[in-house]
Amino acid sequence: MFMSATARGRTADPGDVGRRVAHRREQLGLTREHVAARSGMAVNYLEYLESRPAAVDLETITELAGALDTSVWYLLGGSLDLPPGQAGPPLRPVVEELQPWECWAKMAPGGVGRVAVSTAEGPQVVPVNYRVLDGTVLYRTTERSTAATAVGARVAFEVDQLDEALSTGWSVLVTGPAHQVTEADAMEWFGRHADPRPWAGGRRDTWVRIRPGKITGRIIRTSEATPSDDAP
Repeated sequence: MFMSATARGRTADPGDVGRRVAHRREQLGLTREHVAARSGMAVNYLEYLESRPAAVDLETITELAGALDTSVWYLLGGSLDLPPGQAGPPLRPVVEELQPWECWAKMAPGGVGRVAVSTAEGPQVVPVNYRVLDGTVLYRTTERSTAATAVGARVAFEVDQLDEALSTGWSVLVTGPAHQVTEADAMEWFGRHADPRPWAGGRRDTWVRIRPGKITGRIIRTSEATPSDDAP
């Protein structure tokens, strides 16, 4: 039976399923060959599923969920309308501090972070699309936006990642002064090498650059079980 089912009331788009499969596979650092072998399917079918809309039957998506250490609900997008962190804590949680170089490695790919600023109405936190370049954080916004009030102030910038299926994740916090980039040459360079393209669209001509004075991070993971852990 092919899926027209819903995940807790949310209709699944087969194209979205393929994108979530590919995203989860890349998160785990697995090749298509690995996932195909784990789920008992042909590599070319997995490639097809990840690259274009396709109907997926219940057995196939269940096998994929198992191969990717996640749930059918996640692959169907059931968690999209919920705040992160709905899953319970890991069985044996271990919290570790990240070294500065590890923090930069986590942030390096860019994506969505949150900038905390002080406004006339009080402190506010807003999401922005960011990129990292030369040890600084870049984002684009509009002149009168909340994110633009960071200019000329010392701000906090946070990035995190949560794995709902495994109840693990990490967060990185950057604090430092923010200033507006106005030099045409610099903006052209950023545009070619580290353009943080905002999801909100439209003209975003105010470039903000945060120079970290301090960067810290933490990671939470599940420790490996030992024989003594399971002893009565």
